[in-house]
Amino acid sequence: MTSLFCRHNRLTAKCPICSRELEAELRSKAPARPAGTRAPARRTTTAKRSARPSSGGVVTKRMYRSEDDGYRNPLVPGLRNTADVERLARAIAAAAARLEPPGPYESVATEPDLEEATWLAFLLALVVPDAPELQDAIEEARPSWASGEAPDLPEGQQRTAAAYRAWAARAGSQEAAFTGEPGWAPERRFARVFERLALPGFGRAPRFDLLATLGAAGRYDVVAGDLQLGVEDDTATLAAKRVLLSGDKMLLERRARELATAAEVPLAALDRAFAVFGTPAADPGAEAPAAVRAALALP
Repeated sequence: MTSLFCRHNRLTAKCPICSRELEAELRSKAPARPAGTRAPARRTTTAKRSARPSSGGVVTKRMYRSEDDGYRNPLVPGLRNTADVERLARAIAAAAARLEPPGPYESVATEPDLEEATWLAFLLALVVPDAPELQDAIEEARPSWASGEAPDLPEGQQRTAAAYRAWAARAGSQEAAFTGEPGWAPERRFARVFERLALPGFGRAPRFDLLATLGAAGRYDVVAGDLQLGVEDDTATLAAKRVLLSGDKMLLERRARELATAAEVPLAALDRAFAVFGTPAADPGAEAPAAVRAALALP
């Protein structure tokens, strides 16, 4: 009978020396495995996952990249092609010109009644700058805020307009809603109202455009201190991630501010510039001024 205790006066199975010797002895006595056979590989969890068909998980989109022609600039680390940089420069110039007084829509700046001007700016932002025919119809019809009439818009946008009216009513008026606290700095007012305007069907792009329009028209003291990127993957945000080479919100905002400062344009101009740059069919605009070209190291 084999003893349970080894020469070290311990249980053989628990002795670090004798347990290894016993294991080696058992392996030497085991029958040899026939040639040409191998143990079946264990199917790992990762392999099982990859074998399953996709069921609507996260899909990473690969953005189009132009051919690298040697261009490098720390202000736009994601761009490696001079033609892309030229297009961005023209888009920045056009976007900055759009925000010069009286702003994108002269009708918003010249409307004598602030409530009507604010309502008009909201409707123009709601139908977005890329729908000029609908914007022209809005400016011609001039739906009245005071009358409470529903604008002639698609059903989804009508619901957003109704939600906006309810939002302004809770503050007492549009002026009160957009002014907030009288002591707020312009950058804080922009950020706070932007946050509060998160209404159904009113995403990052129209909210930003509305506040930029009202600020450019001189109707409210609002100035963009951030582009509010990363809130959702709209065209401007996706283009900013490509141009500024980051998916981190704080880093994107810092790099955007650095680019705007170097190009001598308002930070808000980069919102429209990135949106145009990220839309291949969009016309980026005319020749960029010297400051923008110098910032982007263009001849």
